[in-house]
Amino acid sequence: MTVPSPQPRIPPGQVPTTKWPVLHYGDVPTVDTAKWRFSVSGLVERPFTLTYEELLALPRKTVVCDIHCVTTWTRLDNTFEGVPVQALLERAGVKSAARFCLVVAEQGFTTNLPFADLNRPENLVALEWAGESLTPEHGWPARLLVPHLYFWKSAKWVRGFELLDEDLPGFWEQNGYHMHGDPWTEERYGGRGLTQHEINKFRNASKKHL
Repeated sequence: MTVPSPQPRIPPGQVPTTKWPVLHYGDVPTVDTAKWRFSVSGLVERPFTLTYEELLALPRKTVVCDIHCVTTWTRLDNTFEGVPVQALLERAGVKSAARFCLVVAEQGFTTNLPFADLNRPENLVALEWAGESLTPEHGWPARLLVPHLYFWKSAKWVRGFELLDEDLPGFWEQNGYHMHGDPWTEERYGGRGLTQHEINKFRNASKKHL
């Protein structure tokens, strides 16, 4: 279901309570939405960058899904609202050589996804949960939603997609988490060491979105 794009529902200084465990590495970033940008780059025909207001103005979709954490808890029947990932990919014109995506978030955080797992109708750049804006602890102003994979793949504080022709491990994948993350086959751990080429490419990709 596509719905109109309302304005943010949180008055300045107020945030709703999002009721699921808060798990992340490091501190919650302080985000200035006036300077915030979301970009789609790499192996695309039409790379672009959006301001926060431009993202809010795009058509939205509501998705009801379960979420599965690598720490073994599951939360059923969550309602997220946000901008469909497929609409952003269509706008960019993904090239046929693109087989993977490096998802970039605040503070240099990244996670990796096969393009087939990114390009699904239920995936969102999520702005709301349960009818309220996301809290900062859960990814405000925007987080990725990829509900069919473990929730670490749904990067909080998302800032962009870089489409690639090779799989480049993200932050948690470099630290022992599985490269794919399918909860139904319990793909929790099993990361591999990085080559120097991958390390250099990872660092360069991260710097683009800082």
